[in-house]
Amino acid sequence: MQSSPISRVGLFLGPVLFFAVLWFWFPAGMVQEARIMLAVTAWVATWWITEAIPIAATALLPLVLLPLLGALPIGQAASNYAHPMVLLYMGGFMIAAAIEKWNLHRRIALTIIHWIGSHVRMIILGFMVATAFLSMWISNTATTLMMLPIAMAVVKQMDVDPLDQSLRPQAIGKALMLGIAYSASIGGVATLIGTPTNIILAGVIKEIYGVEISFAQWMLFGLPISVLLLGICWWYLVRFAYHLPKGLQIAGGQTEIEKQLHDLGPIGKAEIRVLVVFLLVSFFWITRDLIWNRLIPQLDDTIIAVCGVLLLFVLPSSHNQTKLLDWKTAESIPWGILILFGGGLALAEGFKTTGLADWIGGQFVFLDYLPYWLFLLFVIFSVNFLTEITSNVATASMLLPILSAVAISMNIHPYGLMVGATMAASCAFMLPVATPPNAVVFGSGYLTIPDMVRAGLWMNLISILLVAFFTYFLLPLLWNIDLSFNPF
Repeated sequence: MQSSPISRVGLFLGPVLFFAVLWFWFPAGMVQEARIMLAVTAWVATWWITEAIPIAATALLPLVLLPLLGALPIGQAASNYAHPMVLLYMGGFMIAAAIEKWNLHRRIALTIIHWIGSHVRMIILGFMVATAFLSMWISNTATTLMMLPIAMAVVKQMDVDPLDQSLRPQAIGKALMLGIAYSASIGGVATLIGTPTNIILAGVIKEIYGVEISFAQWMLFGLPISVLLLGICWWYLVRFAYHLPKGLQIAGGQTEIEKQLHDLGPIGKAEIRVLVVFLLVSFFWITRDLIWNRLIPQLDDTIIAVCGVLLLFVLPSSHNQTKLLDWKTAESIPWGILILFGGGLALAEGFKTTGLADWIGGQFVFLDYLPYWLFLLFVIFSVNFLTEITSNVATASMLLPILSAVAISMNIHPYGLMVGATMAASCAFMLPVATPPNAVVFGSGYLTIPDMVRAGLWMNLISILLVAFFTYFLLPLLWNIDLSFNPF
């Protein structure tokens, strides 16, 4: 891929900032190790923002620079790349790979769409519910790529009532494509493994505070936001953005869904066995805190995920002894994302160990005079629009340790700012470059950038208000914390 002017500038700007901080900037109260950490962060952040090289490759910089400069020993820096949260996401990726290998995700999606109905509004809702559900467990990008050809086949069956002159022929296609992209992002916030930013948050909190955010604990907060935002998004698209009349039908739309289901054939043994493993893993994740930790205190979400993966490698798909998951399929998972997690966690540990987090927190004493709710809203707003043009994973990796330090300065519970920022990073709806699902549906040919900006701007604003409301009012109740002071 040809580099852009911004990435070429960033390629040189990163090392320049690194040496400028290291050689010429000596702020009062900052020890040598913290200054090294700040210099490394400046280099990494610059390359992440400008994508001077692949962001996963940039994530290897802390592994080289922190030990060489004496900020962290090599063992301490390297351990973050095999952090339990990294392995949890690896397990989730491999289970998703098995689901995709046997086409179970396609059967689930088509079945949900078939159940919900044939009216235009209900077909769009069916696609959105199916996409959101799958995105809770497998890659948002893979889900969108799988749903797109199904949606395009359905739209081709479109036979709109000619008496309804107010309905533009492209409106259904636009609403459906945006619905798929938006629901892929919205579904991802519901579970801990639904999107990389959630895992980064859990890893940073574990690294800095030694506290585990369990799968069930995250779902208790993330699922209600996801369901409510999905409903609002559907209603906004069909009622306000594209004014799709109630009762309008796509001739042959339901027939196309039935045809695609028929083409899949009856569900096979391999699909059933993968589904059973997936349901077992999900059940143990959700009930671990309630049941299993009383019997097996050492059990955690990572162990559950790896046990599920091992089962997939052991169980045969049918009588021919082909396994449900083979290594060729498993090695196709996005390993670069796992390296990116490791780099982000190495930065978080460096912030804590070198004292940089304490120094940054001390620079924000002026925030004591700012109302907490207003600062929370500002953080959510800023992260939401920042991730329209930057990687949400890289943004979360950069900002979460800083927000933790700011919370210390404000003497408030860090979860509020950190959770709010994490949720906001998954709610960029305006531009094709904001998220892979947006880029995938933009490539369908139904949408222009003005289409995406017009619809996405309102979705951004709605999501900002909803995330701020849930974080400020409901997070303390659901997680039994007090946001008004810092217990750490």
